Amino acid sequence: MLPSPLDSSTSYLSTSAIVALCVFFALLCACIIVGHLLEENRWANESITSLLLGLCSGVVVLLVTKFHSTEILIFNEDLFFLYLLPPIIFNAGFQVKKKQFFRNFTTILLFGVLGTVISFCLISLGAFLLFNTIGITNLDIKDHLAIGAILSATDSVCTLQVLSQDETPFLYSIVFGEGVVNDATSIVLFNSVQSLDFRSINAITVLKLLGTFLYLFCTSTALGIAVGLLSAYIIKTLYFGRHSTDREVALMMLMAYLSYMIAELLNLSGILTIFFCGIVMSHYTWHNVTESSRTTTKHAFATISFIAETFIFLYVGMDAFDIDKWKRSKASIGTSVAVSSTLIALVLIGRAAFVFPLANLANCTKTRESTKIEFRSQFIIWWAGLMRGAVTIALSYNQFSKSKMASAEDSLMITSTIILVLFSTVVFGSITKPLIKAVKLRHSKPSISDSTDIQEDLRLLFLESNCSINQSNNQAFHRQSSFRLMIRYPTTTVHYFWRKFDDKFMRPIFGGRGFVPVVPGSPPAEEDLS
Repeated sequence: MLPSPLDSSTSYLSTSAIVALCVFFALLCACIIVGHLLEENRWANESITSLLLGLCSGVVVLLVTKFHSTEILIFNEDLFFLYLLPPIIFNAGFQVKKKQFFRNFTTILLFGVLGTVISFCLISLGAFLLFNTIGITNLDIKDHLAIGAILSATDSVCTLQVLSQDETPFLYSIVFGEGVVNDATSIVLFNSVQSLDFRSINAITVLKLLGTFLYLFCTSTALGIAVGLLSAYIIKTLYFGRHSTDREVALMMLMAYLSYMIAELLNLSGILTIFFCGIVMSHYTWHNVTESSRTTTKHAFATISFIAETFIFLYVGMDAFDIDKWKRSKASIGTSVAVSSTLIALVLIGRAAFVFPLANLANCTKTRESTKIEFRSQFIIWWAGLMRGAVTIALSYNQFSKSKMASAEDSLMITSTIILVLFSTVVFGSITKPLIKAVKLRHSKPSISDSTDIQEDLRLLFLESNCSINQSNNQAFHRQSSFRLMIRYPTTTVHYFWRKFDDKFMRPIFGGRGFVPVVPGSPPAEEDLS
């Protein structure tokens, strides 16, 4: 008897793997089609659509398998961290409006780093105090700190799909930048907690936690910048485009992914590394390739990121119906609701505890009224960080499913985290679009225009030139004026001197905007991505 076509095609492949891939690819196509049809819908967006399709698919799989087989629903954190997350973060750095991002960099760091640390502390303390009253007593101090780091990881995709970079550039850059820095900070905090011994807590332990956090943050950023500069130097020097544009596109992709893997190999933050690698590549490497490669890379990175993002929400939705972990939790409906409600309340309080105070603190340092964060924008920033996503679930799995013999309370924490993600994404996410339209951000006060920046740069240039003319007679006045400008306009002053340094030293070595390869037929310089 001849084997069937299916048996022949699966002689070297697992049938279950083929079925799983067919299901996910079909669902990805469905998500794109449904998302297109619901583009103008008031309540729906692509994230919610993907999540709901995943939930529906999970129900269908359970019914087909008669509640026995759930292998297709298992959430694999290695798949998430190694293959799905890197293209999303890299594209975020590659496509970021660098001028807006670095103009608001101090505010982004204020929310993304200090705010995340505040949220981490409050959520950890709240979990420690409230879980005991619910009856969850088997979690140790490391578990409570891990919960703080897990729940501090936000997912602002729903809000970013509604905001417009052109209509609200300042608010978009804050929400976008804080989202990326927040995820990186949460993972760095999580890794820092895992690396320390909390059996004897004292001031030294706290200092070690702070030192580990700063070390991971700085070294990860430096690694990303280094790999980005290396890619720019190689492509500028060798200019692969003279023979094949495919080579330079492939090299950009591989070196970006290599930066992430090296960071993970060295136990650093891969998110920070690949994000800043993307920024450096868009500033230098992208301008060193051919014109066709520029178009290809820009759309290829965005497409891969979109597919990975949609895949993640599908994955999370289907995994929510993995019946095994719900059985292992052995928790009553009342206990599960109590734990999930506690987590949601901690997220709301932890978010509000730093957004509004830090926003007003940032306003105190701004001299112009137009640069201050008004209350409506503060509210949107607070709301954008209420959603939780795949990073939260992946970290929860990492902490509470270390073995197949996970305790009932470990399984309860995973299921409660899934409930939190589903509730925040579906409920908060569906309200996001009408909420933003209700506060009428389009009619809020405009952000600083580019002409204002140009005028400030010209004024700085005039003052510096004037001071340099009289430098031999009054060097002290030159230093005093520069220091005064630095204090009064720190962002603009730093940007001005950075541009001088970049034009004089960096671009001659690494290329960038305005770089024209010496090879005949090379493309003309294009405007910067930002």
